[in-house]
Amino acid sequence: MQPKRVRSAEAFEKACRVIPGGVNSPARAFGGVGGKPIFIARGEGAHLHDLDGNTYLDYVGSWGPLILGHCHPRVVRAVEEALHQGASFGAPTERETHLAELILRAVPSIEMVRMVSSGTEASMSALRLARGFTGRDVIIKFAGCYHGHVDSLLVAAGSSATTLGVPNSPGVPEGTTKDTLLLRYNDANALEDAFKVHGGRIAGVILEPVVGNMGLVEPRRDFLDALRRLTQHHGSLLIYDEVITGFRLAYGGAQERYAQKPDLTVLGKVVGGGLPVGAYGGRADIMKKVMPAGPVFQAGTLSGNPLAMAAGIATPEELRDNPPYDRLERLGAMLAEGLRQAADAAGLSHQVARVGSMWTLFFNPDPVTDYDVAKRSDTQRFARFFWAMMDRGVYLPCSQFEAAFLSAAHTAEHVQETLAAAREALAQVG
Repeated sequence: MQPKRVRSAEAFEKACRVIPGGVNSPARAFGGVGGKPIFIARGEGAHLHDLDGNTYLDYVGSWGPLILGHCHPRVVRAVEEALHQGASFGAPTERETHLAELILRAVPSIEMVRMVSSGTEASMSALRLARGFTGRDVIIKFAGCYHGHVDSLLVAAGSSATTLGVPNSPGVPEGTTKDTLLLRYNDANALEDAFKVHGGRIAGVILEPVVGNMGLVEPRRDFLDALRRLTQHHGSLLIYDEVITGFRLAYGGAQERYAQKPDLTVLGKVVGGGLPVGAYGGRADIMKKVMPAGPVFQAGTLSGNPLAMAAGIATPEELRDNPPYDRLERLGAMLAEGLRQAADAAGLSHQVARVGSMWTLFFNPDPVTDYDVAKRSDTQRFARFFWAMMDRGVYLPCSQFEAAFLSAAHTAEHVQETLAAAREALAQVG
């Protein structure tokens, strides 16, 4: 029986009158699944509660940051304490240094770090720094990797051919992307070719080391090895966008899990404990080029905001003191295997991709290794599956091309509840 969502529908209609599309980010619009978004009243642990009183097991987790679940007591206490002391000063506080020290201890490749207010801001700043440090202009990005709404990175998906990107959003001039090279993720040969042709012009290569924005896609070892070898050989900077994976796939992020050492790292999500935050950091000789230590300009009135710093400190400290990673690995394996069995039983072509607590069920006959393959997924079937799971109290990302997330608040019982819903839903949509 379909739950009632009358109040959500009314709230969406009201929002559409004053907010473009009724949402403040397209990811919330349910455009990939149809229908109207639900409006959330509150979250608690592993659950969300909407305006109509429906309860859902949450596998979105605010798109990744809530690795501890909703309203974790340690995070709530930290934010309450900070709020009573003042929400913003536009001046330095000790919390900024404290969080910076936590990040440096967790991620060995980061020797200095600058706080900002969003992942987009962090990516944009890291690219400017890479160009300022190297004196070069060209940036390599990979189709299907998302690094925020940075003009120079909003380029159309392409093939492994080394071609210049073209904008795929109105309002982005072609000249903005003329120095962006677009390659296929996991294609080490295309990367080799790009450096043969453009090596002396490439300032840096930016990528999600584990992709969460075309669905979950794991990197190939030869691809990671080629990235490090080629950037070092040609004097380019390797930039890991760990906005999603940082502190999630391991305490030290994807680079700990895969034993990598990039030159710059972009962080967000988990490091803010659910509050708006971003950060970029790396080798000290590079970071010392950032103003006021150096000439590369970057500033932000709310950078290092006390509330965000408080939540950011509380979350990594909880992850350090009570590491959930082994348990999340077990829960993730249980969930992935159960989904495989359920999809097999329903006779559906599928792939279950998982790394740690991140996962995606693709309705695709082929293993998804890059954006071209991801785009061949059956998005209409995914939409039917999404709503069938919603009707059974399981809240998934509203797109085939977004990763889902487990949190430390999820239990084995929650996973079994999810799998029971999935068996019914997959049988229904098949």
